[in-house]
Amino acid sequence: MTISRNARLLLASLLGVGLAFIYIPLTVVVINSFNSSRTFSWPPQEFTTKWWTMALDNTGVREALKWSILAGLLATAIALVLGSSLAFAVSRYNFFGKEVISLLVVLPISLPGVVTGIALNNAFTKQLGMSTGLLTVVIGHATFCIVVVYNNAVARLRRMGTSLQEASMDLGANGFTTFRLITLPNMASALLAGGLLAFGLSFDEIVVTTFTAGPGIETLPIWIYNNLFRPNQTPIVNVVAATLVFISIVPIYLSQRLSSDSSSGGRFS
Repeated sequence: MTISRNARLLLASLLGVGLAFIYIPLTVVVINSFNSSRTFSWPPQEFTTKWWTMALDNTGVREALKWSILAGLLATAIALVLGSSLAFAVSRYNFFGKEVISLLVVLPISLPGVVTGIALNNAFTKQLGMSTGLLTVVIGHATFCIVVVYNNAVARLRRMGTSLQEASMDLGANGFTTFRLITLPNMASALLAGGLLAFGLSFDEIVVTTFTAGPGIETLPIWIYNNLFRPNQTPIVNVVAATLVFISIVPIYLSQRLSSDSSSGGRFS
């Protein structure tokens, strides 16, 4: 399709405005993490790495990082098992209510986080009599992490079709052998992409975590929120926020690369 020069300029301008709207605030946060001024006068007169050193020495930051990584890994593991299992059931079998099941699986990621958080908190504390803690945080994160794994797995299974599996079974392989040698290798990049994206979403989550974390459980986003308005902690908050930006970029970038390479028939290397 050919578009006029004016249309291209308009689209480029809109693209630039959109990217600036998203990334200028993030860039300011990253720059301020190196600003030597505690009041963050702008533009910065001098740059320093002392806030980064202080953040590394901060016990609260290290504990929050530990909880974020642990919750993210556990939620991702649950999402990979349940999301891929649901994807196989929905894409490979026909049964009554199949479309309803698919909708119910995807629904949690579209709900407001506060609604999900309140519902989970009520279910854990009032209905099940559980104390909130790491387990409840992991379950809460898994509710939306399952969705991204499920979507990736379903898309890959639909592209794969069933011809390879049927050929394997015709040659005498049982279901487990077919899954291990045929299905799983073809699904690996999609599952890895979904797992990386799920970890990134879990690592950044704050609303659901607020309602499901118990005493002593403070992830990095929660730590930022709790210290945001403390004057002495403001420089370290900027460092932690910048760290979250950098950490979030990696899984999302890798997930996008894996998804784009696999959809074009190539392999990520």
